[in-house]
Amino acid sequence: MHSFESLAQQFAQHFQTEHFPAEPATLYDPNRYILQLGGKRVRPVGVLMGNELFDDVNADAWKVATAVELFHNFTLIHDDIMDAAPLRRGMATVHEKYGQSTALLAGDVMLVAAYDYLNKIGNGYRYAINALFNQTAREVCEGQQLDMDFEKRESVGLHEYLQMINLKTSVLLAASLKMGAILGGALERNQNLLYEFGRKLGLAFQVQDDYLDAFGDPEKFGKQVGGDIKSNKKTFLLIHALETADAAQRQELHACLAGDPPDKVDRVLAVFRASGVDAWALELKERYLAEALQHLDDVAVLSKRKEPLRELALFLIHRDN
Repeated sequence: MHSFESLAQQFAQHFQTEHFPAEPATLYDPNRYILQLGGKRVRPVGVLMGNELFDDVNADAWKVATAVELFHNFTLIHDDIMDAAPLRRGMATVHEKYGQSTALLAGDVMLVAAYDYLNKIGNGYRYAINALFNQTAREVCEGQQLDMDFEKRESVGLHEYLQMINLKTSVLLAASLKMGAILGGALERNQNLLYEFGRKLGLAFQVQDDYLDAFGDPEKFGKQVGGDIKSNKKTFLLIHALETADAAQRQELHACLAGDPPDKVDRVLAVFRASGVDAWALELKERYLAEALQHLDDVAVLSKRKEPLRELALFLIHRDN
């Protein structure tokens, strides 16, 4: 069994190849640009770990992992356009560097390249992998649309927000693990348990992400905290605060959301703390993590084979950046 770090290094070496033709360079260079920005690559490595949970990593797992990473970067290119984001991992986004029209086409061809890799896997499980991949791709798009819809609404319920995060963030991690399990010959029950492990882990990850943006250490977090507050982004913290705060606290939140006072972040954080949102978020994160680990425990393989996935889960959820 390999650790996440070991498989991540192997995947980085495997992925460092030419995925696109040389010409037209004006179309393909933007894709080369975003791919060289790197990232945690949890999703493609999840394919490999899901495979290795049941068998040795086989050649098709690398193809599926590559497809997942290309698909993820396709979503990043298009999401950045929709969000009008100027930066990605500290560098100019594709549409800022190359223009919006080229970025749209670059994202499209990135998705085509992902399907090229899926078409190279063995016939024995090509249908199952493609069906799950397509379902997941559709759900990720649904999640992004819900996220944009929520930006136009004054209020969003926690249940609605959970469904959006589940679609936009969790299902791709869950599907990556399940596709690996399919390639490893896992029985359907084990496939579904691993999927639920990834889905709950994705929810816990987002809770932690929202928490760190508000309460993280700026030096460890890598950016100034309070970015979500400044942009009025709907998060686990804000939604729960609006649902549970008393009248005075809710009035203070609405006043901050309606304008952009210089002390906006401090005032909102004061309400979060006074209404117990910080403690609630940590409890929610631990609950999702516990549920995820229970699904992993229920997978019918030797416990020692699950250890790398357990270690990855704990690392992702207890991180401070």
